[in-house]
Amino acid sequence: MKGIKALTLALAASTLISACSTSPTGRKQFVLLPDSKLNEMGVASFNQMKEEIPATQNEETSRSVQCIADRIIAVLPDQYRNQEWEVRVFESDQVNAFALPGNKIGVYTGLLNVAQNQSQLAAVMGHEVGHVLARHGNERVSTQLATSQALAIGYQVSGEDTPEKKAIFQGLGIGAQVGIILPFSRTHESEADLIGLQLMAKAGFDPRESVSLWQNMSKAGSSKAPELLSTHPSNNTRINDLNTAMSGPLNVYNDLKAQGKVANCY
Repeated sequence: MKGIKALTLALAASTLISACSTSPTGRKQFVLLPDSKLNEMGVASFNQMKEEIPATQNEETSRSVQCIADRIIAVLPDQYRNQEWEVRVFESDQVNAFALPGNKIGVYTGLLNVAQNQSQLAAVMGHEVGHVLARHGNERVSTQLATSQALAIGYQVSGEDTPEKKAIFQGLGIGAQVGIILPFSRTHESEADLIGLQLMAKAGFDPRESVSLWQNMSKAGSSKAPELLSTHPSNNTRINDLNTAMSGPLNVYNDLKAQGKVANCY
């Protein structure tokens, strides 16, 4: 019991000293690190990927992806829009894309087999940029640091090193993973979906295609793990949440369409 009490106190202390922050959707955030540190990590990771994964040689694909990125960047808040962004299409079968702190965007060519038009690809890219805007990378690193530190402190102050003690703290490690880190990541993914929906609509892409994208993902067999033990919401959850939030972004897109200002990247 002393070990569990120490763990609780350590987690509480970590929360109290965390920097005060709010996401673009108004959610309170747990952030310990300066954004400059995350930017350094993002740039270093991107440079390493460029060394390990070749860029596509398809110039038309690169132009289309750059066009989508440019339109999304153009509607970002000033602190991001006025910075230089680097965009690269990686030749890989992975069905994925990413955006990193430090203004880096990567798209894998495998995603183009599932994202069947410009708006579906914009849904993915808007989602990934949403992670950057919401500082999700900082939150994830901060949560992992605080959790591992609290477990270590609790273990050290909980008394004699016995097999029972080891078993308890192994269980607490699993509990922290399922109860703190994984659900928090699902929160990030859902929040990025909603931010991305707004970004793609403002950039002139049809937000309804975000739903079509996840229907394609379901057909392709992605995210089969139970939602409780996954870092991502289920495809059905994402589709329902996107449909619920569709009205505002669709109005924005329809206004741009009436003005002849929709995207034409393909």
